[in-house]
Amino acid sequence: MSKPPAQTFNFMQIHIEAARNSIDDFNLFHDKDKWQRIRGNPFGGPIVLGFQLECLLEYQILCYRRRHHEFPLVDNHGLRFSNYQVTFANVVRPGQPVSLEIKKSQFKTEPDCILANRVLLKNAQGAVLIGYKKESQQPLFLPDFDVSRLPPLSSVPDRTYVAGHPFFLKRKFMNVGNAKNFLSGSLAEQSEYFDELEDRIRFPEIFPVSLTSCALLERALKEGHDFERAPMVFTSHSISIARDGLRTLQSNDVLHVLVGEPIVVSGIKGLGKSGITQHSYACYGVNDGKLLFAAEICLAPLAEILERSGQNQR
Repeated sequence: MSKPPAQTFNFMQIHIEAARNSIDDFNLFHDKDKWQRIRGNPFGGPIVLGFQLECLLEYQILCYRRRHHEFPLVDNHGLRFSNYQVTFANVVRPGQPVSLEIKKSQFKTEPDCILANRVLLKNAQGAVLIGYKKESQQPLFLPDFDVSRLPPLSSVPDRTYVAGHPFFLKRKFMNVGNAKNFLSGSLAEQSEYFDELEDRIRFPEIFPVSLTSCALLERALKEGHDFERAPMVFTSHSISIARDGLRTLQSNDVLHVLVGEPIVVSGIKGLGKSGITQHSYACYGVNDGKLLFAAEICLAPLAEILERSGQNQR
């Protein structure tokens, strides 16, 4: 039996505007005008947000699970955590079709109970996003974080550092309208998550995590980072989300987004290059004293990526 054709999607600038505005992302790479200010920008225009692509992935995996009757498997085995492990191999421009392949689900019970799908997002030039979506009983990334050791985060001023801890805090409020716009900008069906007539309020998994983008930018801005002369791009995301906490989120709930100190590592992945210096940030989302998500976000200097690319082409 031949495999089904990959689904094709086309982001336009209006989708970028909807997504970035809904999460307060002011990265120049996504701005329809300010992208031109970025020194050495090779992309020739604005690009789609990484979290936007992951939200598309989330929705399409949800549809895949439904078609293949996998939700009972998730529930019966207590797979309470949703995990994303992706590497960004390239970028997506407005008007540039991309196709998504979701590989057949793999389920195992040893050594840990996990339901996994490999995913591949491609454009005409090749891979854009490569990785896995996994359902698990325990978080797969940054599992040892202890929320109880933090001070009451409601007493910490917004956009400041948590005293005695290596975290910058950005306070956000969950908003249904913003989540709907983020879904629409990500080419996902918002009625799957929200329906007033059916009293359905279910925030998408990636939406709270996407607010780390704003937190990272706010942190960099506070430290005087030059976004025009020293741009950074995502290379990979490793994310674990607690579904139990996600189900309880309501509009106007407070989400405390914590961004740790960067760890500089010499990477072997990201935008298809090797040996690139990456900055890894441990990020957490805390709601009502409980950990909602943990994410390792890796970025790399654009200048170094371009330099490595030039060396590889020689």
